[in-house]
Amino acid sequence: MPARGELEITHVTLPYLGRHDLHVEILGRGIAWFDAGTQQSLSDASQLVRIIEERQGLKIPCLEEVAYRMGFIDARAMLARAQRFEHSDYGDYLMHILLEDGYSR
Repeated sequence: MPARGELEITHVTLPYLGRHDLHVEILGRGIAWFDAGTQQSLSDASQLVRIIEERQGLKIPCLEEVAYRMGFIDARAMLARAQRFEHSDYGDYLMHILLEDGYSR
């Protein structure tokens, strides 16, 4: 472990590399990697998320949206999650996704 008491991402990947079980993908356009290990870098990441959410109307992260779009949960399960967060921006966002896809109440 480094002197500052933190592990680097490479410490996590080395066992996979040793087992020949490491799969690498090049991050494409529109992908940003932030090292949030300092106050400034954490603030930078936070500002990016806020700006994208405000300007593009997306939620970052929205695990329910990912699960729904990838087919891990269906519209009924998505609705249950939207209802769990009703009366909040997050619940409204989940409901908006369903309505966009033609779900009718």
